[in-house]
Amino acid sequence: MRPNSDKAGLLTVGSRDNRVTKVGYFLRKYKLDELPQLINVLVGDMSFVGPRPEVRKYVDMYDAEQLKVITVKPGITDYASIEYSNENDLLAKSDNPEKTYIEEVMPAKLKLNLKYIEEAGLATDVKIIFKTIGKIL
Repeated sequence: MRPNSDKAGLLTVGSRDNRVTKVGYFLRKYKLDELPQLINVLVGDMSFVGPRPEVRKYVDMYDAEQLKVITVKPGITDYASIEYSNENDLLAKSDNPEKTYIEEVMPAKLKLNLKYIEEAGLATDVKIIFKTIGKIL
């Protein structure tokens, strides 16, 4: 993002955010911005599969059930990452992207994260990894 862009407003604004540089847009579009998270996997802070980490201001909105999501190791990909791979485009169509995220997208993603927690296991992880690869390609 451009310098001081965090002072310009919302964290979630859709795909045509003028605060994002052309290089940043390219990196984000092809998910190349996720590669540094492999370091987090190698040091054990993250796993390949697990609920994606969320921005603190949104975590503060979770109810007791949703807070279960932060009790498991975060991952690079999960059901929600696959289902909402077009999240930026979805939010770009909204008149109020942050409201749409808070009221529609976030609860749906949390439901998928809770589903993952219930189904967690090697077979589920392998399934999610293959679905992720299929989505990227």
